Amino acid sequence: MKNITEVTEFLLLGLTKAPELQIPLFIVFTLIYIITLIGNLGMITVILLDSRLHTPMYFFLSNLSLVDFCSSTTVIPKFLSGLLLDDKVISYNACAAQMFFFAAFATMEYYFLTSMAYDRYAAVCKPLPYSTIMTKSVCARLATGCYIIGFVNASVQIGDTFYLSFCMANVVHHYFFCDIPAVMTLSCSDTGKSEMILILISSFNVIFALFVILISYLFIFVTVLKMRSGEGYQKAFSTCASHLTAVFLFYGTVIIMYLQPSSSHSMDTDKIASLVYTVVIPMLNPLVYSLRNKEVKSAFMKVVEKVNFLWG
Repeated sequence: MKNITEVTEFLLLGLTKAPELQIPLFIVFTLIYIITLIGNLGMITVILLDSRLHTPMYFFLSNLSLVDFCSSTTVIPKFLSGLLLDDKVISYNACAAQMFFFAAFATMEYYFLTSMAYDRYAAVCKPLPYSTIMTKSVCARLATGCYIIGFVNASVQIGDTFYLSFCMANVVHHYFFCDIPAVMTLSCSDTGKSEMILILISSFNVIFALFVILISYLFIFVTVLKMRSGEGYQKAFSTCASHLTAVFLFYGTVIIMYLQPSSSHSMDTDKIASLVYTVVIPMLNPLVYSLRNKEVKSAFMKVVEKVNFLWG
């Protein structure tokens, strides 16, 4: 990467400048982070321990939980230390590293959501050959592809961002982590080309993934309409409802954040959107999938019973 810069660190202004709100916000976001860790690591543990959940759907769900755990851990600890110690400074290299891993995990998330949509299509529309379509090797290749795309996409976007020169400005306004659009606006270089690359790459990823999801659910919808059994309709709906909820939450905030030029960004809108996809969504995903899923709740209760038996 070509770095011609005088900036050695960035200043994250955070969500508020009011000192009296620092401790309350620290408590709130610490609780959110704890819930996120327990929810996602708990989901992974339950899926690993219960053999009934060793299916393609739960394989992808465990990977999604891992990505959510890593994504929140990339951002929240630094944010919490800033609230507690009033230290909003992040070094140039740390900012680049945080940006890289967050971009990678965010990209992985919407490709895992896409893989899950394809799995739901196969389960609902192709129930008889489902086991031959979604084999272990197919699932492994899809998951590996999600991880590779995530890291490649992050490498391109971070290389594009830090190819720019950062001369004097280093205050990341209205953000609590090093996000690409926020840091890019601080450059003293012409950012037009970099913004275009960011929009094109993000647009391709989002549009391609959404296209696959929409086509999958179009076929699912047509198949459900042909079902004469109310039980079959209810089963298909319950199978897909959690995934659709996660899709709407994640893609909605991504579109608000990235698929528009920086000149069109509203700082308040960006702040809310960044909070949703960095803090709220990783916390909600395991809740969304567990609360609406009898198999997960049953497996969780069995794990709790085993733990109680061992400790009893």
